[in-house]
Amino acid sequence: MSDEVVVHQAEAEALAMRACLAAGAREATARSLVDATLSAALYGPSTLGFPHMVDYLDSFREGRINCDPAPTWERPYPAFFVADADQGIAQLGFDLAFDDLTAAVRNFGLAVFTQTNSYTAGELGYYVRRLADEGIVGIAATNANAMVVAKAGGPAVYSTNPLAFGFPLGEGLPPLIIDQASSATAYVNIVAAAAEGRSIPEGWAVDETGKDTSEAAKALGGALLPFGGRKGANVALMVEMLSAGLSGGPWSLDTPSFREGSASPAVGLTVVAMMPGRADDGLVERARRQTARLQEHGVFMPGVSGIEYPRPGSEGLKMPRAVFEAIVKIAGA
Repeated sequence: MSDEVVVHQAEAEALAMRACLAAGAREATARSLVDATLSAALYGPSTLGFPHMVDYLDSFREGRINCDPAPTWERPYPAFFVADADQGIAQLGFDLAFDDLTAAVRNFGLAVFTQTNSYTAGELGYYVRRLADEGIVGIAATNANAMVVAKAGGPAVYSTNPLAFGFPLGEGLPPLIIDQASSATAYVNIVAAAAEGRSIPEGWAVDETGKDTSEAAKALGGALLPFGGRKGANVALMVEMLSAGLSGGPWSLDTPSFREGSASPAVGLTVVAMMPGRADDGLVERARRQTARLQEHGVFMPGVSGIEYPRPGSEGLKMPRAVFEAIVKIAGA
């Protein structure tokens, strides 16, 4: 039996909606989460699609996510949006402010959305991909509970603290999307390796004694390492200040786990949105030519290389069998 199943996109969407509603989420929350999950499954890291949705489903049922939140936002400055997710999912608060945010960007050339009091942001590339589809450049940052050490042997002080960047390349081409953790790898990759009994490369994580480990299970009891040593730790610090510092959300050291307990992580998310010049500047076309030029030099363009955009709706989505069965079980509960 294959370890993967292939599900028609429409069937996967319907299954995900049923699972969210069965887990207790209200319609608006379910819709935002399913849209983000499909986006990750189609264009982002597969581990942040349906496998990560299981974390959300468990958290709906175990109280870490408010299933019926009432997100709010205000504008203390004309192009500065400050939101409170009411312990719901980060995607819903962003979706509710999206039209006003994009209008502000087109008016002022730049706008900032910062939100606190939400569950983990999920695939961070989703937020900048949404903006890029509107012809807008975006940078996003978020944090979660501490699981990354600043240096080997030290205590966990940061989350994986990812940073995402999106640049539109014009109609007919997918946008350039960079979405990467400031840790040597994303936490979900460690979880997946542990579940499958796979080893991990040295330099990704340390065990509970602070020693480098290639055993994923031991890494889950220890901590992740930043990429590039101190430089990666500095990126994690920058993301911490952008997400928790700017939103007023909890620092990673003070954030409850998003995978256990009943407390909301209540973390922060900050998205900076910018217009790529004026319509007649030709900067998008210039960027498009440069990505093509770099690919001719053998450079991998994240979000572009190997991506068919938009993907055909009839194309099946692959997901691990264990994930599919877990979602089916919840959907039928």
